[in-house]
Amino acid sequence: MNHPVPLVIGIAGGSGSGKTTVAQEILQRVGPDRIAFLQHDSYYKDLSGLPPAQRAEVNFDHPNSLETDLLIQHIAALREGKAVEVPIYDFSTHSRTAQTYTVQPRRVILVEGILIFTEPALRDMFDVKIFVDTDSDMRFIRRLERDLKERGRTTESVIKQYQLTVRPMHMEFVEPSKRYADVIIPEGGYNAAALDMVVARVESLLK
Repeated sequence: MNHPVPLVIGIAGGSGSGKTTVAQEILQRVGPDRIAFLQHDSYYKDLSGLPPAQRAEVNFDHPNSLETDLLIQHIAALREGKAVEVPIYDFSTHSRTAQTYTVQPRRVILVEGILIFTEPALRDMFDVKIFVDTDSDMRFIRRLERDLKERGRTTESVIKQYQLTVRPMHMEFVEPSKRYADVIIPEGGYNAAALDMVVARVESLLK
């Protein structure tokens, strides 16, 4: 191999925990030019073959709703110094668009998602595993605000989804996966001390 093996970092935690905020902090402070950023959300399976009403009933918080094998392939390709084409998912229609975007190989591969520590084959790819731990009431409020603003949902649909799938799947899959974490960050992006330590650790590993 004529290139350094990248450092692969996973950031997990419940929906609305602040994973993306932590990821963005690491991106900005370590440098976007040094990081290949992948989000598990990009890998939702395409449901365009189902009627719209049926798509909305799918359990999007279960591991089976994601094409994790493709994410694993992409991480492996980036580790080998190859660029990858990441799917673009439309959350308002629950379908994959025809477009993709290119992610180039970098010294750090940063992967974020609620379920990334639940799959052994994916979990084994991470050199550093970070779990963002935030109280359930704050996570729900953030999810409600995000889904109304960014994903074209109604308040009623967000509450229904939270009760039917988000909370039960969090208890079944996300919360138990916390035990695999190397670092647990309470309150996500609002925890400046923890972020300082994580960024310093990443910098030291890169050296």
